[in-house]
Amino acid sequence: MKYMLIMTGTKAEFEAFTKWPKEDLQANVAFMRAFSKELKDAGVFVSAQGLAWPDQARLVRAGSDGEPITDGVFPESKEFLAGYWIIDVASAEQAYKFAARASMAPGRGGVRGGMPVEVRPVIEHAPEEQLR
Repeated sequence: MKYMLIMTGTKAEFEAFTKWPKEDLQANVAFMRAFSKELKDAGVFVSAQGLAWPDQARLVRAGSDGEPITDGVFPESKEFLAGYWIIDVASAEQAYKFAARASMAPGRGGVRGGMPVEVRPVIEHAPEEQLR
């Protein structure tokens, strides 16, 4: 089954991240690259992407004539999707183990992180009972 490992953060956390010392940023990025390689080596990697900073994000909804109406930049308390991995594993427990590993990314000063990583199953199609 496929699972998405989702990293989120607040605008304040994103801004703080940009002020980390260069060595800390490099260590964090190196960890993320090594983690993606670990997923590939384990044969569970499907895809992964980091996303642009929150100040580039917009919420879009359709106006009365279907025209796009955008909202953004977002308030401080809003959480943003920072990036994700999609993995294909045998069980939720295996997905949880990989999520815990991702959560260990080093933070400022090289201190092991503890960033929460949401684990969510990827639904390949709507359940039959919902289509009736």
